[in-house]
Amino acid sequence: MSGPGTRTGAAAETGAAGSGDTGDAVDLAVHLDGITKRFPGVVANDDVDLRVERGTVHALLGENGAGKTTLMNVLYGLYEPNEGRVVVNGDERAFDSPRDAIDAGVGMIHQHFMLVDTMTVAENIALGNEPTKWGGLAVDRERINREIRDLCDRYGFDVDPQATVEEISVGVQQRVEILKALYRGADILILDEPTAVLTPQEVEGLYDVLEELTNQGKTIIFITHKLGEATHAADGITILRDGESVSTVDPDRTTREELAEHMVGREVLLETETDPAETGTAILSASDLAVEDARGVEVVSGIDLEVRAGEILGIAGVDGNGQAELIEAITGIRTPDRGEIAFVDEDITEWTRRERIDAGMAYIPEDRQERGLVMPFDLVENGVLGSQRSPPFARSGRIDWDGVRGHSEEIIDTYDVRPPDADADAESLSGGNQQKFIVGREFERDPRLVVATHPTRGVDIGSTEFIHERLLELRKEGVATLLVSSNLDEVRSLSDRLAVIYEGSFIDVTDPDDLTEEELGLLMAGERPADRSDSSPDAVTDAPEPTADSELGGER
Repeated sequence: MSGPGTRTGAAAETGAAGSGDTGDAVDLAVHLDGITKRFPGVVANDDVDLRVERGTVHALLGENGAGKTTLMNVLYGLYEPNEGRVVVNGDERAFDSPRDAIDAGVGMIHQHFMLVDTMTVAENIALGNEPTKWGGLAVDRERINREIRDLCDRYGFDVDPQATVEEISVGVQQRVEILKALYRGADILILDEPTAVLTPQEVEGLYDVLEELTNQGKTIIFITHKLGEATHAADGITILRDGESVSTVDPDRTTREELAEHMVGREVLLETETDPAETGTAILSASDLAVEDARGVEVVSGIDLEVRAGEILGIAGVDGNGQAELIEAITGIRTPDRGEIAFVDEDITEWTRRERIDAGMAYIPEDRQERGLVMPFDLVENGVLGSQRSPPFARSGRIDWDGVRGHSEEIIDTYDVRPPDADADAESLSGGNQQKFIVGREFERDPRLVVATHPTRGVDIGSTEFIHERLLELRKEGVATLLVSSNLDEVRSLSDRLAVIYEGSFIDVTDPDDLTEEELGLLMAGERPADRSDSSPDAVTDAPEPTADSELGGER
């Protein structure tokens, strides 16, 4: 991976798609030539060309549903193309299964990791490829550990082979998946949305990993919809839109605005602009809130907060500092061990999730598959989750399925869920489209409060723009929003006030415009900048009082 202004590989030589370049001038690790893949009623890939030079990082950029993962599933042998050629290291290939692709040196790290939580790192890496000893009577664990340690040393991975997967962070789990592919001899690595579940610190660590891999001759293709990571990490970028390859560009010869327009087919507003908040009465408040985890350790410690009508309160912090447990207590997933929670002046500390939903609390969960959807259910069924016993979807204890279907189809249309099929199972959708459906369902509950955790995680730039606009529309309508996001640009640009959480407490609460990026980073690490030493975390409850001038109150 070259530094800015020094890329000399395929990205600089291939030019735009359709330029007539045969790719013979460069050493190609992958050449997908005219790939077409059809499913019933859908053309997922339409005559797509992709050329990737050996020893480079190549980004496959596009919106959710643009055909990126389908194309890589063709390269990995999960799908057989209807038309076109797959050429790997100069040889045309016809993969019948991922095993064939692995044997040809192609490995794929999926967006949702495929590891066994209760097994060790070493057991996961060698699973299905275990060397044996004593004539095949026993697994040669010493050899497995030795080979894994050698791989870790070669690529600079800090991974303990004896740790169980459930004990390690998400970022380390991703390294385990990469090690698993390398252990099987992969020279070409496909990473599907590799930063979707990583913290900012883990993302920087991933960039270091990619650089080390390419320095040692590996070829990386990563699927993404994020402009920043494509321009930062890639030597070349191929953009897909609606299943077609739009162009291939050098990241140093383009702009984020041009990439966004290629992706979406229109000009995209990359910066969010907000008007001053007009706040009303307190919708959500919490006092002296404390929550213990399963080990009995207090992970939320005496938090006070208040969110008013027409206000977005953002929470920023490195994952694992108590924000997940705080949100679970507020939404009714767990009961706090101390303190009180009020919703429009009513004590809801002991209320169930259903009671909170009925009162007007919408919730976009951190884990869309575990808590946002029932994966085997279709979108009609998922569209009514949480409201299946309430009007207008239920009357006299019976669900109005025609009404539910219409509601789900409206979500699909408004939030651009792909494929636009209400009968599709949730598990058949990409992660980004699952997220868009959940966001649509929760936003359309007519809520008084939206609790949004990572609302645009895994969502493309066009849909992110739409979700941000919808959040600001709800704010203007007087809806209160509690926003948790690891995307610092997102939480800073949308929030009226920003609370920084560290080790279960708010270390500071302020106007986000008053914080520099460096100061925010220090606060997230638990260090208070010198010029902020007098600020008080108690300010989280110091929202402006509403005025009598309007229903929502005056300017903040």
